[in-house]
Amino acid sequence: MAKGKLIEIKARHGKGAFVKKGQKIKVINTHGTQVVDTWAFNAENFREFMSMEHLRVSLGHYRAGKGDPLITNLRRPILKWQEDTSPGVHDTMLAACDRYRYQLLGCKEYHRNCNDNLWEAMIELGCHINETPSPLNLWQNTPVEKDGRITQHPAVSKKGDHVLFRAEMDLVVCFSACPQDILPINSKSPKSAHFQII
Repeated sequence: MAKGKLIEIKARHGKGAFVKKGQKIKVINTHGTQVVDTWAFNAENFREFMSMEHLRVSLGHYRAGKGDPLITNLRRPILKWQEDTSPGVHDTMLAACDRYRYQLLGCKEYHRNCNDNLWEAMIELGCHINETPSPLNLWQNTPVEKDGRITQHPAVSKKGDHVLFRAEMDLVVCFSACPQDILPINSKSPKSAHFQII
């Protein structure tokens, strides 16, 4: 993959890339309204991956942001969050949507979903994983309310907002332009996003 090339994450689909330690990953919310589920795997051992459960313990809060190290299930840094031009509203709590989620939402036929997008993107790269970790849901506006409820709102990011990560090890990164069109997180209109390896 050419360094600096702008790569599309098609609406409702996933895309991945190999990243070397020290390279940077810029993720762009092209339209400002799109949630992008994000995963990172140790390139030498896919059983080690960015873990939201371990991240929350490490940070002591549920929202990650600029300056934070993002850690693996082995409690090692895999990405360092370096920039965020958005309001900083992201989610570490919710699992990736899957076919079962859409069945519960009333879908009678197959609905594209972030779980399958991850697996398709990894297979496209020739990589084989054994599970779907909980993703870092970039720009997902699902706050934990004072009464403990998790509510779902449209993204508050602006067109062209971006985040920038630095790879702390050789890794495989995957993204899904979330296909959710029933609940309001993508303003019920999933769109494409983009990323660059720089």
